[in-house]
Amino acid sequence: MTTLADPVPGGRPGDVERATALQGELAGRGVHGVVLAYVDTAGIGRVKTVPTARLASAAAWGVGMSPVFDTFLADDSAVTTGVLGSPDGDLRLYPDLDRLVVLAGQPGWAWAPVDRVTQDGERHPGCTRTLLRRIVADAAEQGLTFRAAIEVEWTTARDAPGDAFVPATTGPAYGATRQVELGDCTADLLAACAAQGLDVEQVHPEYAAGQFEISVGAVDPVAAADRSVLVRQTIRAVARRHGLRVSFAPAVVGQGVGNGGHVHLSAWRDGVNLHAGGEGRYGMTAAAESFTAGILAHLPALTAVTAPSPASALRLRPSQWAGVFAAWGHETRETALRVVTGTAGVRDRAANLEVKPVDLAANPYLAIAALIAAGLDGLRSSAVLPEETTGDPARLSEAERAARGVRRLPVSLEQAVAEFRADETLRAALGPVLADAVIAVRLGELARVAGLDDEQVAAAYRWRY
Repeated sequence: MTTLADPVPGGRPGDVERATALQGELAGRGVHGVVLAYVDTAGIGRVKTVPTARLASAAAWGVGMSPVFDTFLADDSAVTTGVLGSPDGDLRLYPDLDRLVVLAGQPGWAWAPVDRVTQDGERHPGCTRTLLRRIVADAAEQGLTFRAAIEVEWTTARDAPGDAFVPATTGPAYGATRQVELGDCTADLLAACAAQGLDVEQVHPEYAAGQFEISVGAVDPVAAADRSVLVRQTIRAVARRHGLRVSFAPAVVGQGVGNGGHVHLSAWRDGVNLHAGGEGRYGMTAAAESFTAGILAHLPALTAVTAPSPASALRLRPSQWAGVFAAWGHETRETALRVVTGTAGVRDRAANLEVKPVDLAANPYLAIAALIAAGLDGLRSSAVLPEETTGDPARLSEAERAARGVRRLPVSLEQAVAEFRADETLRAALGPVLADAVIAVRLGELARVAGLDDEQVAAAYRWRY
């Protein structure tokens, strides 16, 4: 379970003693260093590392890191807001010891996610992990809990001159050929995940050339975001040991199916799944319908958070299972929201909502936080879920979609930013400092790729994620 208490200078009760004991345990297992990991506004994983013998010090006093990365772009250039982007100042990275794990794919290393705290011991308003923890904790005070999981899709490639993309396997989608050709690498991945306590539900070849997907079990939202970061760290490390290169970018080429990061989310009250056993459509309770309606209403603005890269627009195309229409459906893979009921016999545990217009350029903490905030807004207002959509909305005429209230999600990051600017609820949930950083970083990315064609945009982000 994720630690919900904020870090404090000197360490939370018991943290220093626990970290001191862990130092000896880790050293005995051949671990030399600990990766302290977080994700910035642009969705880039950033780290600092400490020797194992410094873990107790990190738990007590944190490790220094500049706040400037909150406004870094994917290419490591920086933009500014009224608060962020200056070279001045410092933050402290505090590891969550509950989530520390020895990295099976990187012998000699352990890994832990961090919360970022000011030098005065206050929450950093740009820390997305802290934001998600606070949203989850506030909801828990109202009797609501959540379970979440993030699918991870990636493309496996051979090393090639000039950062070109050469897929490691080109067999059929979901084809046995791909599983055989990269079977040794995938088997090592499964072994590493098992050693790290990640309960993998499935791993399989996906649609695009060289593409695979892995799904892990649902857990509390903060742990789900942590897992997404850890799974990617593990995939990349295992692949490199096999001489392969991986990309989690939304699009590695200008045309075709891209890499998604679909979010599965369910709301619970008193240990009961609100998405099952109710009198609403497909077993949803009234609360689950309102929660879903809240996310649906905020989807246009949410895409600035869940599909935040110029390369995201290359993936968000109709009829590619990316969910580019603001609509919902039961097991409908072309609507943005897919109501998953699960198999008879396990629906009380398995029923959930899948959010499809999400990719792995998104900061997972920020994405889940924004989705929960949107759902909670629907709960507060008892929002009404409209009629479901069946089939592919792209096959409907514009008049038919308008009559059904089915709206195309933003077709560009510029449109998504405009929607986000206009969504006071989402911006309030993130807070002014983080909301301004989201806008500034997105606009910075747009300026970075101005004048580039689709292939050039894909190439610009291909190896950044």
